[in-house]
Amino acid sequence: MVTTLQTRRAGFRRLQERIDKTTSGGKLIFHVFGALAEFERDLIREHTHAGLTAAHARVRRGGRPRSMTEKQVAMALRKDPHTTIADVCKTLQVSRATLYRYLPQLNSSAKRSG
Repeated sequence: MVTTLQTRRAGFRRLQERIDKTTSGGKLIFHVFGALAEFERDLIREHTHAGLTAAHARVRRGGRPRSMTEKQVAMALRKDPHTTIADVCKTLQVSRATLYRYLPQLNSSAKRSG
């Protein structure tokens, strides 16, 4: 924004901090603030990268925990002709959408075991 103002030969003056980009001192302060902001952004990036690397080394993954455990998936795999999808969802305490989200996993597990 400041660059656009400069190309239009307009000055920038921030009243709260009394920064006047049309003066040499104002330009200096403006550039110092910009350098500090860039430095802080780089530090945040480095710390985030270090945290992700450490979590990866501890074999931790980000995101939400899975809503169905392996035990629940195994229970859903059991075939009972008298059990409905609603019964399975109620027993496992998961929504129908969650159960359907696991269907590809359930189908591939069933193919491997059968």
